[in-house]
Amino acid sequence: MAKILFFLFLVWLMGALGAAKTNFLDDVILSELDDLDVEDGDEAELFDLPRLGIERGNKILVNVDSFGAVGDGASDDTKAFVDAWKQVCSTPKSVFFVPAGRSYLVNATRFRGPCVGILRVQIEGTIVAPDDPKNWNFAKNGRIWLGFFNLTGALFQGGGVIDGSGSKWWAASCKKNKTNPCVAAPTALTIYGSSGIKVKDLTIQNGQQMNFAISRSDSIRITGVTVSAPEDSPNTDGIHITESTNVVLQNSKIGTGDDCVSIVNASSSIKMKRIYCGPGHGISIGSLGKDNSVGIVTGVVLDNAFLRGTTNGLRIKTWQGGSGYVRAVRFQNVRMQNVSNPIIIDQFYCDSPKSCQNQTSAVEISEIVYRNVSGTSKSQKAIKFACSDNVPCSHIVLNNINLETRDGTAEVYCNSATGIGYGYIHPSAECLNSSDKKIKQKMDAGLDEPREEYIVHTEL
Repeated sequence: MAKILFFLFLVWLMGALGAAKTNFLDDVILSELDDLDVEDGDEAELFDLPRLGIERGNKILVNVDSFGAVGDGASDDTKAFVDAWKQVCSTPKSVFFVPAGRSYLVNATRFRGPCVGILRVQIEGTIVAPDDPKNWNFAKNGRIWLGFFNLTGALFQGGGVIDGSGSKWWAASCKKNKTNPCVAAPTALTIYGSSGIKVKDLTIQNGQQMNFAISRSDSIRITGVTVSAPEDSPNTDGIHITESTNVVLQNSKIGTGDDCVSIVNASSSIKMKRIYCGPGHGISIGSLGKDNSVGIVTGVVLDNAFLRGTTNGLRIKTWQGGSGYVRAVRFQNVRMQNVSNPIIIDQFYCDSPKSCQNQTSAVEISEIVYRNVSGTSKSQKAIKFACSDNVPCSHIVLNNINLETRDGTAEVYCNSATGIGYGYIHPSAECLNSSDKKIKQKMDAGLDEPREEYIVHTEL
């Protein structure tokens, strides 16, 4: 209660300061977010990542064809890829090279480090997965198709394609196949236990389940990546970030059957800029807290994004019974077009065929900022804060919001959520304000200052 009172006092004081209230809010309430801005320019040094690039000369080109790869899309080229990797990993200044104009069939493989020096992987052709789930050996391969493990300093680039051949997997998915035996599918591309990694200008498509996962890694930059899977493909998250920190995702286009980006437990300092999302389920933090687990995500910034036709927009989703927290999150300069649930916090998430049991504990959600978010909502509730009575959402900030439905009936829904709105706010978010009458009067007095001019930002 003391924290909430202090927050509301600052809101009142911010109103008294008039034009200075925006900076005051940022500096005092959410100052930790100010260090998370994504800089412009591909080579912005946001973390300690070596400058990488395939230079002319002084490089040893290790061509998978030289190790017996056929590249006809039908012959098994797995051994050639493994042998080429061993050569590159043990040879300084070498480049793992997949030539253009060919399609290489590769079975489940784990490319392991550590390697000598900074590793270069130049993918110009297409790498395709076997398309039949019946031939997948889960005992041997687990749920990873192409996995890169324990690398320190690596560049993946080349404009090529990683194709998970997922159509038969989707048909056998437990989300689609309710009667016959269903199967769990692997992730197409995984970076695991690595640091100082850059992935640039690749296409990852038709993942068997998740398309691209970053797990237990640090200092990862993804730029100019395209992720693509059909809208009805189940569980095909575009880019999935788990137990990772210092991840930058920018200038990327993602269209898939699940979350365009999903950020889950033990992830921090995640920065996204210039992201196109659609189709898909939006940009999500979570789900967190399933099966009474602990979920922690902190320090997330999305700056400049366009979401089109997605089933959710900016979403935070947690299960009842969980614990932990989501805090210090900023979504800004986001344009929506025909998006269901453009802004949503859901502490009652239940992705289960059975109804979920009511529980009192929850993942705490606080210090969430939505700034300069505009566009059209497919659902009447353009903004929805469905929070736990026992663990309410707090310190939510709406600044310059303009969301509308086709028929002009956009609404805001709040349950156990407190915060403020300032600048232009449509639809009105009065339900977000504190229920304490005295403090609410001070808040209202502060917010009677002239509204800032609403900023219309451009699409990507």
